[in-house]
Amino acid sequence: MDKLAIELFQLVNDEIKISIEARFENQTLVVEGYDIGKRVEEYWGDSDYEYSATVIPAEVEKLYQLLAIPVGDRQGLLAELANRFNTNTCYSDFRNFLDEHEIKHEGFSWS
Repeated sequence: MDKLAIELFQLVNDEIKISIEARFENQTLVVEGYDIGKRVEEYWGDSDYEYSATVIPAEVEKLYQLLAIPVGDRQGLLAELANRFNTNTCYSDFRNFLDEHEIKHEGFSWS
C-alpha cells in the first residue's frame, strides 16, 4: 500500500498524550488522532479517545485547488495541512474547514 504521512500535532505530559496525523492511504486522505491518559479518562470515562476524518479522492481534488497545490502533489498537500492545522484543535479545525468549503468527508470517533 502507498502511504504518506505527516504529524500535525503532538503533546505528551503526565496527564495526557495527544497524537494527530494526516496521511494518504493510496489517494484517500485521512486525518486521525489518538488521545490517551488521565485527562481523557476524566472527560470521556475511558482512558483513550480515537477520531478520524476521511476524504475520498474526488473530494481531495477540491483541496488541491482550494489550497493552490498542484493536483497529485500529495506531499505538498500534507505539508500545507501541517502548516495550517498544527494546534491541539487541528482535527476540529480541519473538519470545520472541510465543512466551510463543502468538501465531503466521513468522520468517526471512539472512546
